[in-house]
Amino acid sequence: MSFSSEEKLSLTKMLIKEAKIDRVEVASAKVSEGEKETVSAICAWAKTEGVLARIEVLGFVDKDKSVDWLCESGCTVLNLLAKGSKKHCEKQLRKKPEEHYADVKEVIDYADSKGVVVNVYFEDWSNGMKDSEDYVLDFARFLSKTKVNRLMLPDTLGVLEPTQVFEYVKKMKEVFPVSRMDFHAHNDYGLATANSLAAIREGITTVHCTVNGLGERTGNAPLAELVAVINDKTLHKTNVDESSLVRVSKFVERISGKKLPTNKPIVGEDVFTQTAGIHADGDAKGGLYANPLFPERFGRKREYALGKLSGKASLEQNLKELKVELTQEQKKLVLERVVSLGDRKETVTAEDLPYIISDVLKTPLERRVQILSCEVKSSLSGKPSAKLKIKFNGVAIEESSRGDGGYDAFMTALAKAAKKKGITIPKLTDYEVRIPPGGKTDALVETTITWNIDGKEYRTVGIDSDQVMAAIKATEKMLNHITAQE
Repeated sequence: MSFSSEEKLSLTKMLIKEAKIDRVEVASAKVSEGEKETVSAICAWAKTEGVLARIEVLGFVDKDKSVDWLCESGCTVLNLLAKGSKKHCEKQLRKKPEEHYADVKEVIDYADSKGVVVNVYFEDWSNGMKDSEDYVLDFARFLSKTKVNRLMLPDTLGVLEPTQVFEYVKKMKEVFPVSRMDFHAHNDYGLATANSLAAIREGITTVHCTVNGLGERTGNAPLAELVAVINDKTLHKTNVDESSLVRVSKFVERISGKKLPTNKPIVGEDVFTQTAGIHADGDAKGGLYANPLFPERFGRKREYALGKLSGKASLEQNLKELKVELTQEQKKLVLERVVSLGDRKETVTAEDLPYIISDVLKTPLERRVQILSCEVKSSLSGKPSAKLKIKFNGVAIEESSRGDGGYDAFMTALAKAAKKKGITIPKLTDYEVRIPPGGKTDALVETTITWNIDGKEYRTVGIDSDQVMAAIKATEKMLNHITAQE
């Protein structure tokens, strides 16, 4: 996965300064001149912040080349990729073990002469322990007599399960100090977090992970869930600021283009949402359905879904959040509508409730903002344009603009109109379009937009046969929400 220089620098700053991550591997040596410039920028920043020793770069057994690359970029920690299995050593390198050991020592000694600290990855260590244990242990003994800083044990192909991790780490402890060993899990069997936990319980004090579990194939142990597991399931506590994890996760989701599953532990959209009405009832009567993963730890809050499984308690929780009071009969009618919409698989958010209440109870909903008309034009040549007429508290304003897309043109025109009324449009943080499977060209489109309003996430949904118009309807709901708060 490729990130721009600016994205890597921003992410590194977030991980170290906000999340308080101990060490960050930021790049591989010798990839390109652009990568060297990125590492140089990161290291220059880290040096001014006094955290240069926490920046690491992956390098290779290539005599002086990787070390020189690091020195030229200002990095002082090399993670050296060596062969942790006899099969890799003999078949990929076509060398005898003793030859490879000597080559690794040559890099370590050269790095030491240049003031570069070396950690050694035992690539394919898990298969090495399974198929060529003597090779792995001999190599570790050899390195224990060099100036290597740490030994890193990767389950490169994600083949281990926890009892094997216990067994293999226990054997490694006999030949190398466990206080100077890392464990690096891959998630091919979905066991990366469990295997990391096993390594910790056998004495490992440093485990590797990635934001959102990104990485080769199925990826690595995910940062957020690994932090929670260590803090809650071991005798150790991490230095990580849990409240920063969602922000870091969302940033990586945005720059990677890899959307998070809604049920992703800790950072997924739905993980702190109770769906069943009985759960909402139990929470209201004493937090009966809460576990130690309190959403407030991660800067989030408990939510109660509205749909066909909703009960009275779910509706009560949402009405309380919106500060709306209804009679018991009114609640019954609104709940019937919510369940009916859920039966049709329509998404119902808390923000939709005022509109549902207005429709069910036949009461006029005060709409301070109305989009009276909007015309959006797109073409194969030239930028899309938008012309809109919008009413703020009874005063109509017309504006037009161009943009990079139809909705962007609309938002640019909207921002102009809103500015005249002293209204600031909140930041759009996510935009999701859902079209029913097998839908025809005239199928209804559901557009869900997430806004950041005063640091809080707020979602609005618009439905229309035209995608842009669905987004405009969702935007009108947002405008009415922010003006109602004034």
